[in-house]
Amino acid sequence: MMQSVILAEVIRGDTVESVHRGHIVILDGEGRTVFSAGDPDFVTFIRSSAKPFQAIPFIASGGADRFGFTEDEIAMACASHSGEPVHIELAASMLAKAGFTEADLRCGVHLPFNEAEAERMQRADERPTQLHNNCSGKHAAMLAFAKHIGADHASYDSIDNPIQREILQLMARFAGVAPESVRVAIDGCAAPNFALPLSAMARSFANLISPPEESFDEATRDACRRIVAAFTNHPELIGGTGRLDTILMRAAPGKLISKVGAEGVWLCGILPTEKYPSGAAIALKIDDGDDRRARPVIAVEILKQLGMLSPDKLLELSPMPVKNRRNDVVGRISAANLLRI
Repeated sequence: MMQSVILAEVIRGDTVESVHRGHIVILDGEGRTVFSAGDPDFVTFIRSSAKPFQAIPFIASGGADRFGFTEDEIAMACASHSGEPVHIELAASMLAKAGFTEADLRCGVHLPFNEAEAERMQRADERPTQLHNNCSGKHAAMLAFAKHIGADHASYDSIDNPIQREILQLMARFAGVAPESVRVAIDGCAAPNFALPLSAMARSFANLISPPEESFDEATRDACRRIVAAFTNHPELIGGTGRLDTILMRAAPGKLISKVGAEGVWLCGILPTEKYPSGAAIALKIDDGDDRRARPVIAVEILKQLGMLSPDKLLELSPMPVKNRRNDVVGRISAANLLRI
């Protein structure tokens, strides 16, 4: 296994104070490597970047249409949302359409990721529910999928449930790996999650953007198109106010889909362009699991070098200013020099 490399440097004054190491791989739509740093086959969990693939079997089976799920609700099925009111309303709507309530969810409870909403709730002495869980949309879609195919909805989160077995098979197919090679463990929201080589994660997003006819049937390809449209048309639902996915998709409207995963994972699909007629895909893993410093800095720099963002875009994220307690800028977090695509 190749070693990770320094991807981002935290600089105070002119001195590098700390570094973030990790791995990157970028593939074009034909599966050819455009760029890599570190180990492109580093195996880690895909975490929430798997959500589009956890939604595809439900949509392709006709379940989303049966229950009347709208495009914004399909976006919610793929979201790691911030628990803002619009997210809560849509998750509740998804459950109601399929005949369920918040009590049927098995994702657990946490305060909204949105700090303003979390503070408002605490001041008002409001308790969060499972609807506030950033994965509630995914779980609502899983419940609906179980009902649609007649699987046990009380155990929809078990790897032995038919819907989870279908999701595993589809995840492996999009990633281009054998299902038996995929390691499975339990995610933060209690649903199964998948450990894959980083290159396989990138391949999955390349296939999501441009699913080949010889590999995927029409229902699956249509589900991919609907998910990509949900991402591009509703970036505020995929993340939320101040969240990286929403920021990136709004900064490059109609050009890409972005999906973070916990522990420093980021996947991005570049929609077809003149340079990349079949699109392209990026997979990033930060070794130390950093989600707030290294990941946004590197993501923005990669997109700028690929021409998806102009150099003057998102300067507040890359390089990211380092500030002291008086709010003075005393340094920066920058992508390492090796990042030359």
